Amino acid sequence: MSNNQAIGVFDSGMGGLSVLKAIHECLPQEHLIYLADTKYIPYGEKEAEFIIERCIKITDYFLSCSVKALVIACNTATAAASVALRERYPDLPIIGMEPAVKPATQATRTGRVGVLATSGTLKSAKFAALLDRFAHDVTVIAQPCPGLVECIEAGDLTGTKIRALLHKYLQPMLDNGCDTIILGCTHYPFLRPLLTEILPAHIQIIDTGAAVARYLQSLLMKKDVLSDNSSLGTVDLITTGNLATFNEVANSLWTSHITSSQCVVLE
Repeated sequence: MSNNQAIGVFDSGMGGLSVLKAIHECLPQEHLIYLADTKYIPYGEKEAEFIIERCIKITDYFLSCSVKALVIACNTATAAASVALRERYPDLPIIGMEPAVKPATQATRTGRVGVLATSGTLKSAKFAALLDRFAHDVTVIAQPCPGLVECIEAGDLTGTKIRALLHKYLQPMLDNGCDTIILGCTHYPFLRPLLTEILPAHIQIIDTGAAVARYLQSLLMKKDVLSDNSSLGTVDLITTGNLATFNEVANSLWTSHITSSQCVVLE
């Protein structure tokens, strides 16, 4: 492992770009490779065995690129595959995502917290363990959100359809007095402007991208492999799906520089 090896980041689609943005802001000198497995999006409705299989193929690809660390920028993939990946690749630092239950329980004043997430995340043992560990004295309203990921992947962040879905998914939380809402999918931070418009001003919105970036920074520091590059790091984007569609949406979501983009086949 050397200082100027790249960091690999992946998600089922564009959502992980929200995490990539946080990493790029925290570690601008690092070389980043982002892979969106858009051929198989969304992961949230798929079986764990299939997700593990895809994550192994993606990790093998990143190892062929000699990455020094891997970020699973997907709550569903983390819940389904992080344990299997760490067992299979013990020498590769692997960082996953999880809904921000702990900070939300610390932030709430009403003792009621809402979670917007995919069905896969909410059904996972990892999410159940988070609730068991941190939510003893808090009521958690967990809301699966089918359709949100698909809208974001299509570049629809403000349209009629996504507004209707958000109103539908948020209303039970508002009716139950939630004052803190967790964005439990890496796609959802792209909806923060719309959520801020829709929700009452007193409601707090929490996601974990910045915390993951800080943890990655501390891990690389401990291993003494932070980049010593004096210039801005490269950002390479990869998709397993249609490259033209990917580029169009990625350019609307990612406002910093992109070094390259390409399509790969991982079957």
